[in-house]
Amino acid sequence: MKLFKFILSFLVISSFSACLNESNEKQNTPQPSLEFKEIDLKEASLLVDNPLKCIDQKYPYKTSVVYNADEDVVPPNEIHPSFYGCFDWHSAVHGHWSLVVLLKKFPDLPEAEEIKTKLIKNLSRSNIEKEVEFFTSENNTSFERTYGWAWLFQLATELKTWKNPLAKDLLNNLKPLLELLEKQSLEFLPKLTQPIRVGEHSNTAFALNLMLDYAQVVQHKELEELIKKSALNFYQNDKNCPISWEPSGFDFLSPCLEEARLMSKVLEKKDFMVWINDFLPQLADDDFYLDYAKVSDRKDGKLVHLDGLNFSRAWNFYELSQNFEELKHLSDLGDFHFIKTYPNLFGDSYEGSHWLGSFALYALEIRK
Repeated sequence: MKLFKFILSFLVISSFSACLNESNEKQNTPQPSLEFKEIDLKEASLLVDNPLKCIDQKYPYKTSVVYNADEDVVPPNEIHPSFYGCFDWHSAVHGHWSLVVLLKKFPDLPEAEEIKTKLIKNLSRSNIEKEVEFFTSENNTSFERTYGWAWLFQLATELKTWKNPLAKDLLNNLKPLLELLEKQSLEFLPKLTQPIRVGEHSNTAFALNLMLDYAQVVQHKELEELIKKSALNFYQNDKNCPISWEPSGFDFLSPCLEEARLMSKVLEKKDFMVWINDFLPQLADDDFYLDYAKVSDRKDGKLVHLDGLNFSRAWNFYELSQNFEELKHLSDLGDFHFIKTYPNLFGDSYEGSHWLGSFALYALEIRK
């Protein structure tokens, strides 16, 4: 572990040196601090920039809409007046979540008034009613299931825990869509006979993690109990997760670690330690090491997923290290993944910039 901490300290210095050698485009972009510390107002302003721009950027846009007739083919903002930017629906949702997080933590942001204006406009009651209309349309009831649903619940969690009149109003506007997706989640989870274990959007454990947090915050007992029951049905008997097989080339989530994090919330502490020693016994080793994933082409929207994987590994390591003394050493490994990836957020191509900031913020929110 001493050697790993030395490597981590060296990494901060070497990452800074590498950053100085970036392209001219990146050199001209304000760079964040690479020392691992709580972000300050200046750095928060840098993190605001991408979601503030992209939540209203219509194109490029990737849709998963099922069209039932010629007249259904309209621009994305007419189908999704709340969440049409940031390349796709789920990224637009967590782009709004990012703005709420940053405004909540830094009310004196220079961009504060612009953020409020956009949140009020995009999350208006009439816009949300239009979103509900789409989710109840023929062949689109499963749209963004369950990844986008989970991020909408995460947005609601953030608003619910923010003691601010604006947050209360926005959450009230979201209520019809939240109630619809709660209902659809209650209907869908009992039908899902096997979990989806991939490292991309459809990963079941990731969605259940966010959904469980939401259910507990809003005290939706029926949803909470169903999520816990589903997690136990899916994962309780799992052993020897092949984390050495990770990552796949397009992963932005770790199937093994997302499952471990979920089970840490569902099981009692002593039961979890028994379970994790069967599932990922190597995590308890003080010298456990997992190298960070490297992106070979930042303009390839699929290959850049690996930066998201580094952030998601970080948040899993952080949460496990905070809740279990036996896994405390994983915090340094989380920092290792985070520090190697964080500089890529600034001056990045749209393939990464429309979503990666939310992953970094989510990791920071868990680390605090």
